[in-house]
Amino acid sequence: MSYIVAEQVLEALKKVIDPDLKRNIVSLGFVKDLVIDGGRVTFKVELTTPACPVKGLLQQQAHDVVAALPGVERVEVVMTAQVRASAKKENTDLIPGVKNVIAVASGKGGVGKSTTAVNLALALARSGATVGILDADIYGPSLPRMLDVTDKPEPGEGRKMEPIMAYGLATMSMGYFMEESQPVVWRGPMVGMAVEQMLRDVEWGELDYLVVDLPPGTGDAQLTLAQKVPITGVVIVSTPQAVALADVRRGVNMFRKVDVPVLGVIENMSYYLCPQCGHRADIFDHGGARIEAEAMGMAFLGDIPLDIVIREDMDAGKPVLVARPDSPQAQRYIEIASKIAASVASMGFQEARFPNIVVE
Repeated sequence: MSYIVAEQVLEALKKVIDPDLKRNIVSLGFVKDLVIDGGRVTFKVELTTPACPVKGLLQQQAHDVVAALPGVERVEVVMTAQVRASAKKENTDLIPGVKNVIAVASGKGGVGKSTTAVNLALALARSGATVGILDADIYGPSLPRMLDVTDKPEPGEGRKMEPIMAYGLATMSMGYFMEESQPVVWRGPMVGMAVEQMLRDVEWGELDYLVVDLPPGTGDAQLTLAQKVPITGVVIVSTPQAVALADVRRGVNMFRKVDVPVLGVIENMSYYLCPQCGHRADIFDHGGARIEAEAMGMAFLGDIPLDIVIREDMDAGKPVLVARPDSPQAQRYIEIASKIAASVASMGFQEARFPNIVVE
């Protein structure tokens, strides 16, 4: 009879390589709570994000390499995740419970940035992460309508405001404090102060990701966020036409100047596919964002079509990730969110200690 020892199992698991981090799951410290009971082997694989796009593949590979060992009769692999805080978190305590801040930006208005930010936040939450979203567009807050929120924030224990919960997201917007038709007539510095206050004076709690929907352009809100908060990375949203891509370059260069990593570019309204006849029309051109991303040395995260379903659901206050979570439209956002989560995990990863081994 063959006896199985922990060293054999760990050696076998070194064959399983994380495709993003380019190292095996044992040296990365992903293997936890290894238990050997006769011919039965159980262990956990703890990833750095629940939105890992290759979670199923890693689970199958880990199972197969251990099952191939002599004497192994049964293998149980439990997949878990523990999102790690950005390495920049040490620099501030403005939002102490937030592990990663992901800003969503655009060089110009009208490119669907807010729609993208909301659906990406919902996609991250669907993976099992704890997620919040901050509407930092002071002049044109859209979160109340997009999430069908009519409640007003209330003060919690102490002096901080409680975020409004919507579809599992912790949310905050200047739009919660005013009527929809009421304009914000403020000078630039007041915008920066408002963004800082919504960060500091809101009880965000423990979040894996805080998605920040920035206003278009390169103004006070962007500068306040970059200076006051350790942004893990920024996602740039653009349409394919030349006028939008020119603004993308300005936005990317601004974030690079303030030392904020650019996680990649999303091409929104990439093309229109007629739901009746299937005819495709590149209304705003197509592929420009991919070309621009490659030219500037950035990742291209994916494209999202100009789709009436996405627009109708958002106008109804029930985003496509909520209204039609299994639809092809929702799947686009899920795929892009998985890429963003994997990029954040790769950037912030620090080698864990060797896992604790329990042998019975």
